[in-house]
Amino acid sequence: MDTLGKLITEKPNLRTANLDHKSIPEILQLIHEEDKKISIAIEEQLPNISKVVENIVDSFRQGGRLFFCGAGTSGRLAIMEASECPPTFSTPPEMVQGLMAGFPDALWRAVEGAEDSKEEGRKIAIEKKISSKDFVLGISASGQTPYVLGILSYAREKGAKTAILCANPPGVPCADCVIAPATGSEVLTGSTRMKAGTAAKMVLNMITTTSMICMGKVHGNLMVDLNPNSQKLVGRAIRIITEITKCNPEEAARLIQEAGNAKVAIVMYYKKVTKMQAKEILNQHNGKLRSVLENLEFTAEKKL
Repeated sequence: MDTLGKLITEKPNLRTANLDHKSIPEILQLIHEEDKKISIAIEEQLPNISKVVENIVDSFRQGGRLFFCGAGTSGRLAIMEASECPPTFSTPPEMVQGLMAGFPDALWRAVEGAEDSKEEGRKIAIEKKISSKDFVLGISASGQTPYVLGILSYAREKGAKTAILCANPPGVPCADCVIAPATGSEVLTGSTRMKAGTAAKMVLNMITTTSMICMGKVHGNLMVDLNPNSQKLVGRAIRIITEITKCNPEEAARLIQEAGNAKVAIVMYYKKVTKMQAKEILNQHNGKLRSVLENLEFTAEKKL
């Protein structure tokens, strides 16, 4: 029985019915007009996204992990979002993980039938030892991908909190929370790499960024916990240190070389301590630089 044919993302978009008769500028304008609907659809889901972030932060604070899982475009988004966390926020690789049907071959070419096995999803969930401390977010435009449902089913059995990010609300409950931006029919009928995929990426950006802010990985809007493993990121770390401490770039460069981390370097600068001592101070403040700096201001005021 074809249940996918009933989904809104599989229905023809009447506004784009004659695409092959349009000029290049007209096609681009139509795609752009359809893409404008994405932000509005996401705005309606902000309460659900907020609930998911709260649960993810709770998992992190218990030492739990965050898993993104998907197939096809959704799987590639899962891998991409997870892989961005270590360089951006210096998270250990196991803290945020992407699970993809048919990985790694499916990253660059379609793997026949990879997404159709609920058992394969369950198998990878068992291998990852998903537990009650973890959070699992399934990504599936249809809301019906067997691989994703297999992972979510096992996670729920183990007491993990779960959510599904989809463009079509699932017909039966498969997760604790549903994030379903109503992006509607695609420009190309059924091509959910377009609006549904773009919406998913935007929501994933919101989820990881907000979760990491809550975990003290950001100060103001500065990535104080980035991993300076390239010239570009070393330069950014130096600018972050100078922005916060007002020290000169040479001093900031010396600090980042010694500390290996902008947040640690900033604490070393203000507290006149070693790298290890700075890390310990940050641990006492749950990794939050703002808490450390506010404590410094309070101490200075007391001395006055």
